[in-house]
Formats: sequence, structure tokens, C-alpha cells
Amino acid sequence: MVIKEYYTLSEASEVLGKSKETLRRWDRDGKLLALREPISNYRIYNKEQLNLFLNVISNEVEDIVDNYVKPIKEFKVLELFAGAGGLAIGLEKAGIKCTALNEVDKWACQTLRKNRPNWEVLEGDIKSFNFTKYEGEVDIVTGGFPCQSFSYAGKKLGMKDARGTLFYEFARVVKEVKPAICIGENVKGLLSHEKGKTIEGMISILEEIGYNVVPVQVLKAINYKVPQKRERVILVGIRKDIDIKYYYPEKHTTIYNLSDALKKGELYDCDVPKSEGSKYPEHKKAILDLIPQKGYWRNLPLDLQKEYMGKSFYLGGGKTGIARRIGWDEPSLTLTCSPAQKQTERCHPDETRPFTVREYARIQTFPDDWHFEGSVSQQYKQIGNAVPCNLGQEIGYSIVRFLNSYYSQLDKKQYI
Repeated sequence: MVIKEYYTLSEASEVLGKSKETLRRWDRDGKLLALREPISNYRIYNKEQLNLFLNVISNEVEDIVDNYVKPIKEFKVLELFAGAGGLAIGLEKAGIKCTALNEVDKWACQTLRKNRPNWEVLEGDIKSFNFTKYEGEVDIVTGGFPCQSFSYAGKKLGMKDARGTLFYEFARVVKEVKPAICIGENVKGLLSHEKGKTIEGMISILEEIGYNVVPVQVLKAINYKVPQKRERVILVGIRKDIDIKYYYPEKHTTIYNLSDALKKGELYDCDVPKSEGSKYPEHKKAILDLIPQKGYWRNLPLDLQKEYMGKSFYLGGGKTGIARRIGWDEPSLTLTCSPAQKQTERCHPDETRPFTVREYARIQTFPDDWHFEGSVSQQYKQIGNAVPCNLGQEIGYSIVRFLNSYYSQLDKKQYI
């Protein structure tokens, strides 16, 4: 009998009872480093390595991370570019009161009013509002501003260069309100936008109006109780008169998958409610019928690959989100604003259809009782654009921790 000393990725997956994607992630994160087969460069694992790791994970405590912290007083937030309320819900769950929200999309505004009649919803273009009345009334200003290029005619990359962009409006409001902390969020691509000049300009502007910027981080939603591979850039500014360090929320060790999102379990106490949803056109359904769980266009016969991908077939790259059927045992790929749009398919694991509205909402960790206004396409758009509620909650805890320290310090100074 031959004693096996090395295991392939598939074999190691069976030994450990973990998916191949989990093992790849552990390799990238340094949790379980794979060896490399000399010729093919494939991941391999030796027997001793796997036995040691099995002993470690069998003694691990399940997700000991807890970012929860109780506010020592009522903290208030002014939210800009509020959308359907994903971030606002998260901050509310963290104990932060939403004083007012600005949003230009009428359907998102109706959603906010429908679910929280007590919230002050400022509907309309941010440029048309003066926010000075909120100075001294709120501790936080947040905003998921759209990513736009600046004019680089000036060398300073300051407010003057940003005029006409929505980040300029975000900075204008922060300047008018003077909160202790401001939080901007955006897509990961912001870091490489205009070869990094856009983010440099934003940091320069915040410094110009009196805020020190914390080193920028990309937060992966899957590390914060969200069953979705969504990444967001977080831009944190601390008013320069405040000498308190801000800490990003600690990552959770438990990774939730699609089953956790749509079925009764730790995230939700019931299966996902039935709701409306889009359908694929017949030609796309015929293609996706051929795709297995966790598969994508590469699982098609070669002739269909070429037909479906067109010129993209010859451009290289994985393009693993195209004609993609999500598996129950993995987090969803990032949701888009239109679940059936060409080449960003997010197909249900068992049925050949896009996720329904309520399934979309679950993947974004919205509560089941959060109702979305407008047509089905408008609802998808609101959900797809949102900050996942659970990510917002974890960010909220980090803000509360910062503000607790700030106000505790202020109280001590009053007694000196």
C-alpha cells in the first residue's frame, strides 16, 4: 500500500471538510499556506501539515470577535447620498440616531419615509441644500459619494479643483457641519481611479477643511457578517482638534454563505420570504441551464463559450462573474443594480433565474420587514447600490468606540 504524503487542493478539501475556495483564501491570508508543485505550480499540501492544522481548527473557538460597544450618550449622524438606507440601518443597529438623510432618487426617498417615518428625509440635489443648521447637532457625517474625476489644472488638489464633483459637496457639508468624524465610502476602484490621483485629491481636501485622514482601508463585507464578496473603500476623517485614534472594526472569523442568507440559520430566523423578481430571456436561460453550481461560462462547450462571450473570449482574463451560478456553500459575488444584465449574472443555485428582490435584500443583510418602493427594477437598483446593513453596523460600532473615547476625554477636561 502506498502511503500518500502529498494532497492536491481537491484532496485537501475533502480531508479538512472545507471548500476549495476556502483553502485558496486561507492560502492567500496566510492561515494555511499551500506548497507548490514544482512543474505545474499547483497548490499541494503534505500529510503532516494537514494533521497539524486539523488539531488546531478542532480546538478553535467559533468566531470570538465581538465589535459591539454601547454608546455612552446619544450620538447623531447626518447621512448624505443615503440611498435606500443600508448604512443608516446599520448605524441605527449600532445605537446611532439618524438626524437627517439627503438623497436625490425619489424612489429611495419613498423607501426611507415608508420604513422610518420619523427620519428627516431631505429629497433633492445635495447642491440645493444648506446644512449649517446641523452644526453642533450631529457628531458624524457619512456619505457614499459617487467617484468622479477632479480637474488637475491646479497643483493643490484642493476644494477649488473638486468644484462640480459630488465629493466637493460631501466636503462642503463636512465643512459646514464640523462633525467630530466623517466617513466616506466608495467602491474599491476608487483607489486606482485616475492612477490614485482622485483619492489623493480627496485626502488633500479633507485636510484642507480641518480633518486628519486615517490610513484608507478596503473592508471586505464577508469579514463583517455579510454573505457577499463585496469590497468597499472607507475614508475616515477626524477633526484636527481631536487627539483620539480611530480603529477600524475587527474582522470576524466566521464567513457566511448563500445558504445562511436565504435559509433559516444564524443570520435569519426563517427562510427568505417569497417576492417578485426578474427573469432571464430564453436565450440566456438556455445558456445558464448548462452551468453547474459555482460554475461560469468556462463550463460551457467551447463553441457556446465563443458564441456567448463574443470578442471577450479572446481578450484573456478569468471573467468569472459572467454566466455565473452561485453555490449554496459560498458567499454571493457582489450584487449589481440589475440582476439579469448582460455578463454580470448572479444565478440562483437550483433554479435558472436571477435572485428575487427579497433574496437580493437578504444577501445585502436588509431586514425582511424593510420595504422597497418603486418598480421591481427600481427596487433592485436601490438594493444593489446599498451598503450592506451588517457592514454598516460593524462600522457603526467602530464610530461609537471612537466617540465614547472622545466624549470621555472631554468630560475629564471639564473636571481639571
